Amino acid sequence: MKRTFTALGVAALLAASATAASAQEYPYRDITTAVVWGAGGGTDSINRMIMAEMEKHLPVGISVINQTGGVAGSNGMTYVMNQPDDGYTLVGLSESNVTAAVQGGWDKRFNYWHPFIVGGSPDLISVPANSPHNSLEELVAAAKAAPDTIPAAASGSGSIHHLNLLAIENGTGAKFKFVPYKGSAPGQEAAVAGEVELVVTSLAEQAPLIAGGQLKPLAMLTPEDAEFNGKTIKSAFSMYDGLDKYLPLKQAIGFAVHSSAPDDVKAKLTAAFDKAIASDVVAEWAAANNYDIGGQSGADATAIFDKLESTFAWTLWELGAAKVDPSTLSIPKP
Repeated sequence: MKRTFTALGVAALLAASATAASAQEYPYRDITTAVVWGAGGGTDSINRMIMAEMEKHLPVGISVINQTGGVAGSNGMTYVMNQPDDGYTLVGLSESNVTAAVQGGWDKRFNYWHPFIVGGSPDLISVPANSPHNSLEELVAAAKAAPDTIPAAASGSGSIHHLNLLAIENGTGAKFKFVPYKGSAPGQEAAVAGEVELVVTSLAEQAPLIAGGQLKPLAMLTPEDAEFNGKTIKSAFSMYDGLDKYLPLKQAIGFAVHSSAPDDVKAKLTAAFDKAIASDVVAEWAAANNYDIGGQSGADATAIFDKLESTFAWTLWELGAAKVDPSTLSIPKP
């Protein structure tokens, strides 16, 4: 029998097809998280851990890839920005990405994203194990004696680690030769290899290298000392007055979806995130890896990132390390 389709019949078929497609609840296919920093760093490690836990509360898998490069993670953020806002491509990011706009990496405020914060770890300054410097005071004295000659790794330009390095310079009067790397892990490897004479990253990231005797910690860049591996790492605040004008700057590591994503997408991701954050696996992982758990999402996480964006952007501008005036981006002063 020959089948005849009328215009009305075709329209009905198309409508039925569209209804069937829309009936598929999110997520019905695998999700990809593109981490803007390199493999092995804190942002990468946290995202791989939290995505593995979130998978347990979703009917699909989540793969994690790395999209590095650009200014303050702008390549990875641009990549995800150019994907549909349907929740199938997330961006793995950190507080350091809030400086992308003032550094000319892209032209958007950070509230382009709907963020989720897993947590963070405090920064410290360390040197290679064979370094002649056994204290921050010795290192600072050497830098003052030969300004701009002591190479220092602190991830990429505009990262929290770079800002903490700038803060140490301004708080002590020292001047180091900043060498940018695509993430914390490459910078730490450079320190171990002797390519640089000091590195500023987080305790969580440095812990294996300190425990293994490859890095020698000199000072925490927080008001508090830290106990690690049976020893006390003294606070830089106890060594220099006035550091509280620049420090501390805190990490906020996690991931985000487009702020324009549908409400049901945000709700499903939030439900899986909340269950993952509350798990024993995450608590045990954080304790073992020297992280503090945050667990904020949506409006709460956005408020934290708004404050970080304001603080970081204006700090960079006042230190002469920003290319774009924050006021032109409507970033309020802290």
